[in-house]
Amino acid sequence: MSGAAVRIDEDTLHLPGGVGVRFMRTLRLPETGTHPLPPGLGTFPLRRVADHADRVPEEMRRRGGVLLPVYLREAMWLRFLGTRPAAVQVGAGKVCAVSGEPWSGRLAGDPQNYVVVPRQPWLDGVNSGAGTVRQFVAVPLGLGATVEGQVTGEEVWGGVQLQSFPLGAAALERWREEERRAVLRRTAAGPLAAPGALAAGAPPPAPSAPAPRGAAMGLGAGGSMRQEVYRDPRPLSDWAPRPAGRVFVHLVTPPQWRHITGEAPPPSPVDRAAYTAAGLPWYDYFDEDADALSPTDALAAVRPVGDWLGEDHEPWQQPSPGQVTPLGDATDAPGGAVQDGDW
Repeated sequence: MSGAAVRIDEDTLHLPGGVGVRFMRTLRLPETGTHPLPPGLGTFPLRRVADHADRVPEEMRRRGGVLLPVYLREAMWLRFLGTRPAAVQVGAGKVCAVSGEPWSGRLAGDPQNYVVVPRQPWLDGVNSGAGTVRQFVAVPLGLGATVEGQVTGEEVWGGVQLQSFPLGAAALERWREEERRAVLRRTAAGPLAAPGALAAGAPPPAPSAPAPRGAAMGLGAGGSMRQEVYRDPRPLSDWAPRPAGRVFVHLVTPPQWRHITGEAPPPSPVDRAAYTAAGLPWYDYFDEDADALSPTDALAAVRPVGDWLGEDHEPWQQPSPGQVTPLGDATDAPGGAVQDGDW
């Protein structure tokens, strides 16, 4: 168990080492074809388990962390925030979303079991192919549809797990010197244009049925999209040997959320056909200076959630080329500390 505190502030998790993580609501992709990156439609709310210890199940109280409300088959992506390099591990039911290997308290390079922030600005799903990921989609445990169930043969953990590793002292000093030189070069070259906003507006939500009350939730694999998971150019020795912080994110159904927190859950997910028909943007991100990781056999073999839950009947309208917006390369904050537990 890590000693440094994870904090939550305005629906952003702040992990030690200057890493922020937001869980973004989005459109669920069809499970056929490969698609542009869907938009962010606002953040999922986060609440500390410790603030509702009298209403959460014993297992959740023991693991600590935070809880997040999600609908059956709702999709999400992770937005990473940070100003200095950090290695972040992302688990789906304690299966690494990058390597498909079992959850570990240490970084590994073969296969790589982490992403590097801020070079990796977001992660929309499990690493599934050369330059593609399969979308994170919420499904109940017990069907075998989760990434955890397909890779390990069991569904024990569910949820999402995060760990952050800062640079070691020597590597951090080298990075600071590189940044000082880069600032001098940018100053000499003149001001740069500010990047455009990524957030998009959305039409009114369409109805969607929540998962049954009491069903524990995990992440399955949905539709494929164009997104690279970048190879770390640094040697593993540049990173701290142990995580600076970690957090367990419990996925709960909207009825559970209302029962535990007393708050209304977010509205149901937006209909993707209405979104596309409204002419709102999708995204394409590419970093020509970075190398993409290849998928491991374990994650390449993960099947989409539709194989368990049935055909996706939501209508699909392909975005026009003008709706796909290209994107270029892309601090610890106040808030209550998140209590860690045994997991």
